[in-house]
Amino acid sequence: MRILITNDDGINAPGLSVLRRIAETLAAENGGEVWTVAPAFEQSGVGHCISYTHPMMINQLGERVFAAEGSPADCVLAAIHDAMTAAPPDLVLSGVNRGNNSAENTLYSGTIGGAMEAALQGIPAIALSQYFGAANRDLDDPFEAAAEHGVDVVRRILAASPRQEQGYRLFYNVNFPPVPGGDVRGIRLAAQGMRPGTGFSTEPHLSPSGRRFLWIRGGDQQVRCAPGTDAEVNLQGYISVTPMRADLTDHAALESLQDIAR
Repeated sequence: MRILITNDDGINAPGLSVLRRIAETLAAENGGEVWTVAPAFEQSGVGHCISYTHPMMINQLGERVFAAEGSPADCVLAAIHDAMTAAPPDLVLSGVNRGNNSAENTLYSGTIGGAMEAALQGIPAIALSQYFGAANRDLDDPFEAAAEHGVDVVRRILAASPRQEQGYRLFYNVNFPPVPGGDVRGIRLAAQGMRPGTGFSTEPHLSPSGRRFLWIRGGDQQVRCAPGTDAEVNLQGYISVTPMRADLTDHAALESLQDIAR
């Protein structure tokens, strides 16, 4: 099994080292190998952005390790159509993100964008993120839950995932709860949630020269969601697994809005 890993926190991010260990364990079980094509610089919040209007530089840093000056989706494209042209990856793993990509965070996430691009290219893909909270952010390894349970959850997804799909392929959004590895309660399939009253905003700051700048500010990540949804089960100590597709159509609304057609 040839596994490609990428992320949105950048080539030097600690979460990518965690993901590499997960991928190496999985690849070794199948006599495979791990390739890394990750952003040269942090790309958090870029979603499914691609560098359509300008080229990106790509550098080889080691055996099967590349850094690209682009988004996670760019990195997947660079791997499939440049670095790994001899044989494409059998699986793409994106992460392990520093912070959760549950609920509305999913829509902004470059980690998700990398997995989505892999699915659009016809390759099985899983995005993995580590929720942070009071119980794990000050651990020696705040990625402990992902490190201890990542291999098992990926194995389970691969074993259960349908084969030979048509149309938009499934990909998976996995979020590890904000607890130490030993306190993880299990795995739950969960729909994408929404944190009530929570979202991104802006915060103004003045530079020393008097110029006005805006920082993007995130919302409270400990807000509870609807029962059974991703962020809610994460806050209860469970790993969430959310199957997704790139199809954004609201199929129920297609039925309810038929009066528009003529």
